[in-house]
Amino acid sequence: MAGRRPPGGGPSAPGGRFAVVDPATGDAFDTAPDQQPHELDAAVDRARAAWPGWRADPSARADALLAAADAVEAAGPDLAPLLTREQGKPLAEASAEVARTAARLRYFADFDLSPRPITDGRPVRSEVRWRSLGPVAAVVPWNFPLQLASAKVAPALAAGNTVVLKPSPFTPLATRLLGSVLSSVLPPGVLTVVTGREPLGARLVSHPGIRHVTFTGSVATGRAVAGSAAASLARVTLELGGNDAAVLLDDVEVERIADRLFWAAFRNCGQVCMAVKRVYAPARLCSRVVEALAERAKAVVVGAGLDPRSRLGPVSNAAQLARVEDRTARALAAGARAAAGGHRLDRPGFFFAPTILADVPPDSPVVTEEQFGPVLPVLPYGSLDEAVARANGTAYGLGGSVWGTDLDRAAAVADRLECGTAWINHHAELSLAQPFAGIKESGVGVAGGPWGLYGNLRPFVVHRPQEEARP
Repeated sequence: MAGRRPPGGGPSAPGGRFAVVDPATGDAFDTAPDQQPHELDAAVDRARAAWPGWRADPSARADALLAAADAVEAAGPDLAPLLTREQGKPLAEASAEVARTAARLRYFADFDLSPRPITDGRPVRSEVRWRSLGPVAAVVPWNFPLQLASAKVAPALAAGNTVVLKPSPFTPLATRLLGSVLSSVLPPGVLTVVTGREPLGARLVSHPGIRHVTFTGSVATGRAVAGSAAASLARVTLELGGNDAAVLLDDVEVERIADRLFWAAFRNCGQVCMAVKRVYAPARLCSRVVEALAERAKAVVVGAGLDPRSRLGPVSNAAQLARVEDRTARALAAGARAAAGGHRLDRPGFFFAPTILADVPPDSPVVTEEQFGPVLPVLPYGSLDEAVARANGTAYGLGGSVWGTDLDRAAAVADRLECGTAWINHHAELSLAQPFAGIKESGVGVAGGPWGLYGNLRPFVVHRPQEEARP
């Protein structure tokens, strides 16, 4: 799942720290350590020293991950409000993120990595054994700091690797607390959280002691990460965002799917890598789709995440708010119409009105790029072939969805989408057991399920004769 550019964080604070801003107010409310190169080196050294002991005992690892899941659940009343305070999402969503974090730790504790025999007809006994890679660098974004940390940390630890975890400088505090919670049940050095502004992340992914880099963020930064990791030939797993399209078929029941479609686009204020970011509707239904979505956008309660009445929080940081404003303003200047929203809200904090755009030029950046905010363009199409071509016509390929009454027909259309995951009549729903990967510029490698686990391992093959040769 992905948080986006730019790097940075709050202004400097005394004592080698930087400020952390509450997006609901726009004001700093705490600080985090701005760690330096020697501190990063020490963290990697601890990870390397802890690796031999951690990889040696799979049973102990499983027990530790189960204990870690219990510890995260117990810390939920502290983790969730802190996450809301620094990221902005409603408290109920923050609590769900904490629960998902614990569930992922528990899921990966349950894998059997026993050797697998190879049967190929030769008089040789061969088997594949699995070996860990070494210290892993996990660099996580600001949109789902805890959930994406667990998506990287849990399979890496289950595989026998150690981890150096770096959160976004916009959301360091809940991840630091998570690190403390996990470190209370893990051996020393197995997991270390480092915080700081750039170039700390660049130093981490290029560190010669790191053997696997797993990163979620922008395409541009992902390219830089891959280039830095190449210097030491470290493995890379990159999740680089999406511009997911929802294709509505001509038999769709608009009112029946409107709520699901709206929240598939606007959950977490639209700051979800696999959110619906474009809707393609049949021309004869397009005005009804726009009206149904605009009605929901105008009615949803937008406010501070700690206010129980809020369903949508603020945009997570000032830089991202500026990006959302820019993409929306450029679309409106090019002739688009705001059926709802279209502007920043006149209040403290980084709030943007939930926005539904109609009459959007197809080449507008709000269509062709990832806006990553509470803005959704709805575009008409004439033929289904046109809709599929336009859905596939960007550099991204993370997810997509098809909505209609005839499920077989919808499935046939979904099969034509160029993406890693396609949904029918829903969107952006993943189980812990399924792979998550994109194509094109949406990423390299696979997260989730056993695929995510084996991405943190390397095969080691042992051959021995069936019988010893006799003289």
